[in-house]
Amino acid sequence: MIDILKLFVALALGYLLGSLNTAVIVGKIYGKDIRSHGSKNAGLTNTLRVLGKSAAVFVLAGDILKGIIACYIGFFIGVYFYTGDAKDCVSLLVAGAGVVIGHNWPLYFGFKGGKGALTAVAVLFMVNWVMALLCLVFFVIIVALTRYVSLGTICATLLFAAISFIPVFGNTFYFYLFACLMAVMTIFRHRGNIIRLLSGKESKLIL
Repeated sequence: MIDILKLFVALALGYLLGSLNTAVIVGKIYGKDIRSHGSKNAGLTNTLRVLGKSAAVFVLAGDILKGIIACYIGFFIGVYFYTGDAKDCVSLLVAGAGVVIGHNWPLYFGFKGGKGALTAVAVLFMVNWVMALLCLVFFVIIVALTRYVSLGTICATLLFAAISFIPVFGNTFYFYLFACLMAVMTIFRHRGNIIRLLSGKESKLIL
């Protein structure tokens, strides 16, 4: 019962922290609701297009930082699960999932947030930096070949979920759930991009 309460606290704190949507906050400082301009997405790319590089830097730092802080909160709460030689800090996973959920559906901003990519990247590096690094390389390759950032994001997240099941990484059942949840959230939040990719209307990265 105590561990369940701790996990609930980890989830709640992660969610509340994630709800501090950096793009929306920075947009308000600049006098604009980022969700009403450009692509209307409260994320880094739209901030860069609408508000410029200086605003985008703050969003970049904020989105990454809150992912890191949430994971540290989960780590210090310290709920672990063991399966044979495999061990996972479940409270870290729960807090990490919570911060991404909060970013996507922020409590403070009418549940209209971003797509969670940057915050999710920070969380993935915190939970398993080797897997995250492999997926980052995969992301770069996909974007370099296609120039579709959305496709790279989706493919990299799906790869993370897939390789989480490889025994060499020593993950538990709860890690599998976490990885699959991250993949499902990414696909759901990018469903518009998927439609545009399939119809050939998705915007390409201009190098």
